[in-house]
Amino acid sequence: MAEVITATNSWRDERAGLLDDSVVHDPFSVRTSDYVSPNHHSVESSESVKEQVKEFVKAWAEMILDLAKGFKDIVEQSLMTEDSFVVQKLGKPCAKVKGRLKFLNDYLPEDRDPAHAWPVIFFVYFLALSVLCLNAGKNNTIRHLKKVQVHPPIATHIMLPDGRRIAYDQHGVPADRARHTIIIPHPMLFSRFTGIPGVKPSILEDYGIRLVTYDLPGFGESDPHPGRNLSSSAFDILHLADAVGVSDKFWVLGYSDAAMHVWASLKHIPQRVAGAAFVGPMINPYEPSMNKEEKHGTWVQLGWKRKFIYFLARRFPSLLSILYQYKFLSGKHGCISDWLSFSMGQKDEALVRGISFQEFWYRNVEESIRQGNIAPFVEESVLLVSDWGFKLADLQMQRKCQNKGFFDWLKSIYNQAECNLTGYLGPIHIWQGMDDQAVPHFMINFVARVLPQATVHRIQNEGHFSFFFFCDECHRQIFSNLFGAPQGALENESGNHLADHVDPASD
Repeated sequence: MAEVITATNSWRDERAGLLDDSVVHDPFSVRTSDYVSPNHHSVESSESVKEQVKEFVKAWAEMILDLAKGFKDIVEQSLMTEDSFVVQKLGKPCAKVKGRLKFLNDYLPEDRDPAHAWPVIFFVYFLALSVLCLNAGKNNTIRHLKKVQVHPPIATHIMLPDGRRIAYDQHGVPADRARHTIIIPHPMLFSRFTGIPGVKPSILEDYGIRLVTYDLPGFGESDPHPGRNLSSSAFDILHLADAVGVSDKFWVLGYSDAAMHVWASLKHIPQRVAGAAFVGPMINPYEPSMNKEEKHGTWVQLGWKRKFIYFLARRFPSLLSILYQYKFLSGKHGCISDWLSFSMGQKDEALVRGISFQEFWYRNVEESIRQGNIAPFVEESVLLVSDWGFKLADLQMQRKCQNKGFFDWLKSIYNQAECNLTGYLGPIHIWQGMDDQAVPHFMINFVARVLPQATVHRIQNEGHFSFFFFCDECHRQIFSNLFGAPQGALENESGNHLADHVDPASD
């Protein structure tokens, strides 16, 4: 009996001890601390899989990179040595091509490696060209402003010594009453109808001016001249002056890119040119006589479209022919800023939206492309960016003494008759609108630097068109600077008045 009682007391004491130790022996606290959710294992497993995949991809990338480096080393050691077959066969042609394309490195910033920069540039160029082609395909559905019309020939022609014909028109006072004769070539996509756009016959009468305008070879009704250059352009002007009865000196006027033909006349026939006037004149953007600031400023101000056109004209004329064919001979009129590849200021934008300008522009384009031959347009663009055969600095007026020895030089110091003036000795006037988006101001700065005898008129708030097109006050300002006060036309016994003025828009 004593043993049973002892066992019972022991059990009771043990139970009381369990009830008193509530913190340690709480069943809920033990279960809570040891419980693990099923989602916890899935999160840990997903994170571990991501890490494994990441490390796996990283390891493979490192292996591929090491493999590429090893392959490069093998190629350089086995194929790129001087004794290898590849270098012997392709080394010289590759070096020749690299030498020809070396000029492209001049367009890179100084901190760019050509080996790294040009692949990126060519890729971006290819991508941009692809986008342009896609956009061009979409633009075919856009309705153009007006269809190109074909007009009957109405020009007067002269025969040149080489058998070509040149079409020309005359405006202003007749030849026998003219105080001044001005011969005017036209810029790209214009024609003999351009002249001085919108000039009134009364203004020409006040100053006694006779305007002679003509179509460049291959434009309008003039015969093409595939082998033409700026020298032939100058002599075309000379033969035209003789054919229309100009026996003494005459003036020349160049607007925009037609200025290069006027520069050529000052170089090749200076004895017949009384003076030259330029309005927004273009020069060769690759002119080697430009200093670094002038060249950099010129190319910065040129838009990407003009840069692209000049690049094609200088390096790939055949591609430029395809582009011009698509634009100019599509049978539809296009936007003037798109066709001439430059942007315009506010004043020019307002002018080209006017009915008078649009009719004038449409008629000139239709006359310019009437032969359906794109070659003259490409020739004109190539002429602008090619070697002119002379430098503008050659036209600078300066003393030149023919000294064959030391004693002749000593003699020339005391005898001024031994020295002659060279260059172009007549007046040169240049008008440049300060809001002109087509002709960079740095071009005019260059001309003023190399030709200090030229008078440069910088016109504020005027653009490429606004100062020259349909502006009576501007025309009077030009004539006043060239000829002084208006004196009217010369008098003759017959009392003839103004020559018939052809209105391009009325044809």
